[in-house]
Amino acid sequence: METGSELSKTVATFIVQKILYDDIGLTYICATAPRFYAVSSVLSNMVQQLVTQPSQRLLKHIIRCYLRLADNPRARDALRTCLPDAFRMDTFVPFLQEDPTTSRWLRQLLDTVLVQNYAAPQES
Repeated sequence: METGSELSKTVATFIVQKILYDDIGLTYICATAPRFYAVSSVLSNMVQQLVTQPSQRLLKHIIRCYLRLADNPRARDALRTCLPDAFRMDTFVPFLQEDPTTSRWLRQLLDTVLVQNYAAPQES
């Protein structure tokens, strides 16, 4: 996923996105820390590449992958520490001005991972 043309990276990321959007795929990837960190490390490296070589289409799929990972409570907790700094520092905000949907997904990701408190319900 990290090497090749923009098209091959986009296709590979789209395949990972499809796996993550299947409940079994998400469960499988998030079942162990090594699996989760393997996927999140590759995604993070790709985000770093996008800082210098932007691709709106590829960024969209990467954000969707992170959003889906954040649906898993353990992965969401891990993302609080390993979400790429480029997302936290609004690096892509100017780049996404003409893509309100992807911009909204990025804001949703940041809200989900960094802002919302997913504490367990308290027993009365």
